[in-house]
Formats: sequence, C-alpha cells, structure tokens
Amino acid sequence: MARLARLGLRDEEKHSLRGELESILAYVEKLQELDTDGVAPTLGSGNERPVLREDAVTNEERPHEMVAGAPDPDDTFLRVPKIIE
Repeated sequence: MARLARLGLRDEEKHSLRGELESILAYVEKLQELDTDGVAPTLGSGNERPVLREDAVTNEERPHEMVAGAPDPDDTFLRVPKIIE
C-alpha cells in the first residue's frame, strides 16, 4: 500500500503501520458481524432534518482583485514562468 501511495517509509514505520492496519481491519470484521436488519439509516445523532439552502451564485467576478496578490500580475492575467520549449 505504501508503494501504491508513493510513501517513503522506513522499515520501523512499515511495521508500526502494519499493526495499526491489522487492528482497523479486525474492527471492521467485528462490525460486519452486527445484525442491522430493521435498523433505519440515520443522518446524524438526532431526528432533525438536514438544513437545505437554495443554490445561488453569491460571488462576482473581480479579476483585478483575484490577481492583486500574485507576484507578477499583468492586468487581469497571471504571468508564469515558461515550462515548455
């Protein structure tokens, strides 16, 4: 897993994480043994309904403000180093 995630781990870190992962997997196995038939799914800790809001665009385009903090702005554009020859 460390190789797939491109993590550079020392041997002692691998050993420690292996034990933690085995503990997590054992806990998941234990949870899978529970009988959840007839248990209604919940959204949270109580019976309250989720608060929904209408989707609305609340921001305006302000290109000058967007590039104001850039190190080398050019009007409303960002100047970046050339990376392709």
